[in-house]
Amino acid sequence: MVKIRLQRVGARNQPKYRIVVIESKVKRDGAYLELLGNYDPTVKPAKISLKKDRFNWWLEKGAKSSLAVLKLLDILEGKETNN
Repeated sequence: MVKIRLQRVGARNQPKYRIVVIESKVKRDGAYLELLGNYDPTVKPAKISLKKDRFNWWLEKGAKSSLAVLKLLDILEGKETNN
């Protein structure tokens, strides 16, 4: 099964995350199929970037999204509607 989830990068105490498409059996920081975006919680407000067209394409193909990625998507959509 293919999942869309976060992959941690960055130094200790300075977390940054990639939003990736990855096989569910692969380790958290293993090789991914496609990079969809980034999430940086260390800056205020948090910086989120996402390729929505590719995200939707993967969902149509049967990929499952993690709860963390869905929450980030809600935050991102909330920011766009406020602007």
